[in-house]
Parts: sequence; structure tokens; C-alpha cells
Amino acid sequence: MPLRHAAIQRVVAMPKDPPPLTERFLAAVALAEELHGRDRRSGTEIPYLAHLLVVTGLVIEDGGDEDEAIAALLHDAVEDGGGQALLDRITRSFGPHVADIVERLSDSVEVDPDEPWIDRKARYLGKLETYSDESTLRVALADKVHNARSIVRDYRDKGPVLWERFSPPKTVEQQLWYYGRLVELFVAKRPGPLTEDLRQAVAELTAMVAADAS
Repeated sequence: MPLRHAAIQRVVAMPKDPPPLTERFLAAVALAEELHGRDRRSGTEIPYLAHLLVVTGLVIEDGGDEDEAIAALLHDAVEDGGGQALLDRITRSFGPHVADIVERLSDSVEVDPDEPWIDRKARYLGKLETYSDESTLRVALADKVHNARSIVRDYRDKGPVLWERFSPPKTVEQQLWYYGRLVELFVAKRPGPLTEDLRQAVAELTAMVAADAS
């Protein structure tokens, strides 16, 4: 006799229409290229623009609007040396909402190059814990998902030597502390598929590090 399975009803959310990307978005792409076009990911020949474009894609796939997509493209620009002058330019060109997201996601507007990495990240985590707006959390999470995935992929390829490429230097213990705290924060503040992607990437990295240490 054939098995009979109880019907399970699931409520499936209809996907949102993709956000319209206008000339503002294209202007942001041009600015990102102006600011980062010659940059490479640390220790690699991968254009830094690849990171910005992937993060932007994750934001759009997650339902982000054009402001959030623009902020994703420019999220590193201020802390990477642009400072207040660039933040003012972003405000003039793309509006205060975009500028607010970029500022919130910057370790600081005027970066002290002598400040230890661990201190900057501790301050960033403290700031992130105070935010509740969807735009800031979405862009921040997309950024951390791609960073974590990139580290996992490179660790599979290079192993522990990977940590030598980072500048300023940071230990594996510091990296695992930072990403572990990020997972805790986003699980509490913004559970969902993108947070699960981050959790899985960090879990895989933690397992590989532990295996190499044993």
C-alpha cells in the first residue's frame, strides 16, 4: 500500500520586484572605479572592484533598493582614505541616506593608520550593535558574507599561510573572534538566509583552522 504523507502547507513569500537602477547607480559605479580602480584585494591580483560589485549584487538579491546598492558600492571609500571630504561628496551626489549608510559602515571617518586593527574592529562592532535600520544591516551583512566566503575559499587553497597576506597583520585568533562576534550580532539582529550564509562560512573556516591545529 502506498505511503500517504500529510500535506504540508508552506507560505512562500513572493519575490520583490528588482529595484530600478537609474543614472544615480551608474554614477556610483563610475565613482567606485575612480576611487578603487587600481586597488587589489590584499595579497591577490583580484581587482577590489570585484568585491564591491559582489557585495552590491548580494544587497540587490536580498531586496535592497537603489540607495542601498549605491552604499554597497561605496561602503569602503570613506575609511580607505576619502575621509570627510568624500563623505560630503557622497552626500551631494547621492543624498543623505546613502551617506548615512556609508558613514555607519566605516570604522571611522578619519582613520588613524597607527590604530591597531583589533581596536578598530572592536569599535566597529560596538557601533553595529546600536543600529537597527534595515539598510545599514543589509549592506553590512552583505559585505561580511563576501569577506568570509573569500577567506574560506583562499584558506582551502593556501592554508594557514593565508594570514600572512593581511595588512595590517592580524592573527587567526583575532579573525575568528571578529567573525564569531559578527555571526552572533546578525543572528540576533537580522536572522535570515544571508545571515545563515555568514554563519556557514564562519563555521567552515573555524573547522578548517581547528583541523590544521590538531
